[in-house]
Amino acid sequence: MVNILVTGGTGFIGQALVPKLVEAGHTVRLLIRPARRTPQVPKGVAVQIAVSSVTDGRGLRSALNGMDVVVHLASVERQGAYADLMRIDIEGTRLLAQIAKESGIERFVYVSHLGADRFSAFPVSKTKGLAEEAIRRTGIQYTIFRSGIVFGEGDMLTSGIAQLLVAVPFFFIVPGDGKTLLQPIWVEDLATVIAWAIEDSQTLNQIYEVGGPEMLSFCEVVETVMDVMGKHKRFFYLPPPLLRGITVFLETSLAHSPVSVFWLDYLAVNHTCAIDTLPRLFQLKPSRLSQRIDYLKSVNWRRVLWQRLRAREVG
Repeated sequence: MVNILVTGGTGFIGQALVPKLVEAGHTVRLLIRPARRTPQVPKGVAVQIAVSSVTDGRGLRSALNGMDVVVHLASVERQGAYADLMRIDIEGTRLLAQIAKESGIERFVYVSHLGADRFSAFPVSKTKGLAEEAIRRTGIQYTIFRSGIVFGEGDMLTSGIAQLLVAVPFFFIVPGDGKTLLQPIWVEDLATVIAWAIEDSQTLNQIYEVGGPEMLSFCEVVETVMDVMGKHKRFFYLPPPLLRGITVFLETSLAHSPVSVFWLDYLAVNHTCAIDTLPRLFQLKPSRLSQRIDYLKSVNWRRVLWQRLRAREVG
């Protein structure tokens, strides 16, 4: 059993991963950035808390004291047009990995994206590629997961689609031709392989490209969500440059927009990998999108949108 520092542990993937780490007998410490509002710590598990930004060297050294492994999930990509990717996702990752190396951390686990490439024309893919490179250059032992788009309750993918389905009457707006291929991976499957990898020395200094068991076009993903929600609409295709202007407007109008400029960049190119990665490398049979999104039925999505609008008004 090891002592693990988790950044982004209160986020979407962290909420699934942290309970698995605790259940496996590990000691987990969450790195939480200073904020006015206390983030929601995963329920029902005992964890330690360290408060620091990933750009605060002194705070990171304190948080890393006594730890063996770092799992780095923190990112600002969900902030869309407001995201300071250079300062947080690149420089913050480099600083964390460097101090982790100096502190004797045995393994640095990083969750990246399929398509991560430091030469990419798309900001998030480029950021992930640069962050990966920064980790490797420190000389620390690493395990990197380049993940397909992650879905599950509280995600950006299915939740964003659900909100757009109720927000726009009669049709669903699709960027481009809607044929971009995605490989959605269930958050519980991703969390499982991360937890397993921490206990396997053979995963040291490896980069794994992981995704779900099916490659779906963006339109097929939307149709799957429509089927589950019982809301079927026609597709209305718009050029990405025009949609970018609409998206920026939504991001400035809503406290938590259902779409972001990150989405437009993500949907510009395919994000797929070998379809048998999880069964072949981790002996895990991954779940299909349609099998794990019944949670969409239990949410009043109109109320969710209204609350987001009011949050912007109050703020």
